[in-house]
Amino acid sequence: MTRKKLINWFCLSGVLSLIFYHLHGVIGAMNYPGYNPLSQAMSDLTATDAPSYIIASAYTRIYSILSCLCCSMVCILIQKEKNQTLRVGVYLFTIMNFISAIGYSLFPLSSSGFDHSFQSIMHAYVVTSLVVLFSIISLVCISIGSFKGPNKIRSLGVLALLSLIFMFTGAIGSAIVPKEYFGLVERFSTYSAVIFTAILGLYGFCVFEEKE
Repeated sequence: MTRKKLINWFCLSGVLSLIFYHLHGVIGAMNYPGYNPLSQAMSDLTATDAPSYIIASAYTRIYSILSCLCCSMVCILIQKEKNQTLRVGVYLFTIMNFISAIGYSLFPLSSSGFDHSFQSIMHAYVVTSLVVLFSIISLVCISIGSFKGPNKIRSLGVLALLSLIFMFTGAIGSAIVPKEYFGLVERFSTYSAVIFTAILGLYGFCVFEEKE
């Protein structure tokens, strides 16, 4: 078994980021009287007028730092990878995480739901559109690149493809399901990228090795 370097251990921050993201949903809901996870979006918990804003935002900030750290470490590990498609995919996925971390921090919803304010428009249309765009392109690249690579990373391509399917399921489903189930379907999209970050971190720990 190859001895793990510090950079490989840092990749496990992706798993921690998933834990903190989930905690923001669980503990945030506990501090938001009347919150309904079936009908309300995750972002309602960090709306500036939400009773859960302070506690939920604290967890999302930790999540953001950990997810960006994880992806940055994976970028370093594969910077000399000959598989250019895979490398570009990981780079784009990392950029997506930074856009998400910075964008949603600067422009949280100003009110639960959507109040058409400048802040909410930036959150829902500008930042979210960029996050979705980079997510789709990066997952496609990672999937294609992984299938071109050795057997030990082909499973990453399957998982990237599954994440993409769940992302589309959430995006399409949230537009067609009754409002009573919007929050449930919306979580398919939000969790797909969060879970894939944790998966990428596990590959960074178990599979990818820094090349001299």
